[in-house]
Amino acid sequence: MTRSKGRSLAIVTVAYLIAVAVGYAWLLWGPATGRLWLDTLIADILATLVVFAFSRAYRNSSFYDAYWSVIPPLLLFYWWSQGDGDPVRTWLITVLVVVWAVRLTANWVYAFPGLHHEDWRYPMFRERAGRFEFVADLVAIHLIPTLQVFLGMVPVYVAVTTPGGGLAWLTVIAFVVGMAAVTLEGVADVQMHRFVASARPGDVMDRGLWSWSRHPNYFGEFGFWFALALFGLAAAPQAWWLFAGAAAMLAMFLGASIPMMETRSLQRRPGYQAVIDRVSRFVPRPPATVRA
Repeated sequence: MTRSKGRSLAIVTVAYLIAVAVGYAWLLWGPATGRLWLDTLIADILATLVVFAFSRAYRNSSFYDAYWSVIPPLLLFYWWSQGDGDPVRTWLITVLVVVWAVRLTANWVYAFPGLHHEDWRYPMFRERAGRFEFVADLVAIHLIPTLQVFLGMVPVYVAVTTPGGGLAWLTVIAFVVGMAAVTLEGVADVQMHRFVASARPGDVMDRGLWSWSRHPNYFGEFGFWFALALFGLAAAPQAWWLFAGAAAMLAMFLGASIPMMETRSLQRRPGYQAVIDRVSRFVPRPPATVRA
């Protein structure tokens, strides 16, 4: 069944409103653990299960896609309401997270064709799992990304709940790095949208930022999570473990997302090998000169 984009967005919005309501209800009336971070993690998982239920009901795991960018600001706002962090640090990290979330969600809305479309990776995951496709859908497509994003948000929790100014200079650096990363990601996405609008079958993208990196959007996304870790470190200078979330993001991009995307591009675009030969895989740098 083909649904219009508007109707599909309305259904996804309803799913998310129910998911957030379930998570918030747990925070209000569920048994408290005595640890704010654990209470919100449980609420986050419960909300994810609601989204998973919609994914199964509509047979489309792309219900989850926007959850990646919708939940982080809600977690931040709740932690802020319960915490006592430095006001300047809290405001700066809030601006960064909100700008990132609005941009990334808007980019998803722009590219989302409707619920007749599903990310090509999800059916592949389910098919490979065979009779365990339900578990693969629940764990690999829904729960693991939720846990990964939550881990990436732990530095935000530390930043908005830790009293004191901490390392103010590092707070400023974190904000500058984060905004630069979000800007880079946004420019890369706009360039890709313009390319797709006029591309012919088999064309490869090697213009603008994409001539310096084969995946500038992933590099910008990693830069955002790295900046969040810097914010956490500014609040708790000894807590180097706060980089675990950014490291997990980097591992996902380099170990899973990029290899899958490149394998698919090589299968569908014969000219993509030439891009691989001259353009950096991840970190932007001037393209190499390939000798004939």
